[in-house]
Amino acid sequence: MVTKTELEAELHNAMRSGDEPRKRTMRMLLSAIKLAEVEKRAGLDDAEMQTVFQREVRVRQEAIADAEKAQRTDLVLAAQAELAILQTYLPEPLPPAELERLAREAIASAGATGPQDMGKVMKEIMPQIQGRADGKEVGAVVRGLLSES
Repeated sequence: MVTKTELEAELHNAMRSGDEPRKRTMRMLLSAIKLAEVEKRAGLDDAEMQTVFQREVRVRQEAIADAEKAQRTDLVLAAQAELAILQTYLPEPLPPAELERLAREAIASAGATGPQDMGKVMKEIMPQIQGRADGKEVGAVVRGLLSES
């Protein structure tokens, strides 16, 4: 997991090299981390840093969608560049087969019998996934497996 110090070093390197998208992204990311630290009134652990990264990725994805609706290709390209940089700090995404296997294990572990047990299963599986898959995607897989049973 990347640390705040490493991100600050990345910012300094981007400033020296004149890499404007990376500089902008690092500043935004460090600002989000600082805000989270202030809200928590302590430093962030790896899981909390991961949450900040995921939130910033989601913000960029929404910005891309909004810019596309407004037909602003300049904003789309800027947000895509930031998104590409942010995604380098996220863990490798889970392959669909692995996600399904984890979902089946969580269903068995929670003793789920149908869609009404969705909350139990999600509570069981989300800590295992820890940012390696989107919650909507996980929910869809779990819902599909629960409706089969």
